[in-house]
Amino acid sequence: MSTADNYKSYFFNIAELNVKITFKESRYNSMRLLPSFAPFKTAEEGKDLFFHLTIDDELPPVREGKTRIDNFDTGNGHTIVDKLQDGGYQYIIKDINDADCCMLQTNKDFDDCRCALNGNYNMRCFGLNNALMLIFAFAGSHRQTLLIHASLVRNNGWGYAFIAKSGTGKSTQVSNWLRYIPGSDLMNDDNPIIRVLEDGKPYIYGGPWSGKTPCYRNVKAPLGAITRIDRAQQNSVDRLRPVEAFASVLPSCSSMKWDKEIFNNVCNTVTRIVETTGIFILHCLPDKESAIVCHREISK
Repeated sequence: MSTADNYKSYFFNIAELNVKITFKESRYNSMRLLPSFAPFKTAEEGKDLFFHLTIDDELPPVREGKTRIDNFDTGNGHTIVDKLQDGGYQYIIKDINDADCCMLQTNKDFDDCRCALNGNYNMRCFGLNNALMLIFAFAGSHRQTLLIHASLVRNNGWGYAFIAKSGTGKSTQVSNWLRYIPGSDLMNDDNPIIRVLEDGKPYIYGGPWSGKTPCYRNVKAPLGAITRIDRAQQNSVDRLRPVEAFASVLPSCSSMKWDKEIFNNVCNTVTRIVETTGIFILHCLPDKESAIVCHREISK
């Protein structure tokens, strides 16, 4: 942690990327808003900073020279997106009650960002965590890094990610692995991070966002497979062809289709993952046998 005037900075290493978060002195805003970041905290600022976010409730909104991009439903609220004249963005993050929780302003590359929070403790936690997820995902596009909506289990040193629409059975499949497949442990239950490193291979990491399951682990594993869950009347596994695999994985990755550079970067990273990793579809019942069949087929 470092202190300068009325600002306090904290440092984190998330998926082997160095993050700096600075709070302007406030009785409302502090690290109390980010308890899930504790496992990733470091004593000092790391080299090659991934991004810096400053939280300052006095940050004025940009009102002129902006272009409305979208007002999209996130499933637990709405987010309004405006593009700024300098190529950056302004986001208004609203919760499920349509209340403004956070105004986020970014530069073009998402490595220097500022935000103002609003409301009670829960609103501020919601706004700040959503802002950090946005920044991480879009800054990550420049570093072959993806924030993916998935449940993640580790087995014998390899990370296996399960993707599906909410409520389809990702967490159930992972729970069955934990119960019935020896050598398994939970790495993350909602938003793990995939990185293609300098060796050209994809690795998957736990992160500070994990949905309703509090699993915030600073852990890493080579990516063993990505499997899409499909409910069925019997259990079977199919390996997807490259085009099908790409179409299956991309919708699970945080992206911005309206920003061509970021979207192209995300697509290129997904392509690299498809080239190096088995992508499967698991037709399954929510039972013990589905975990046994899946493990046998995807861990070959």
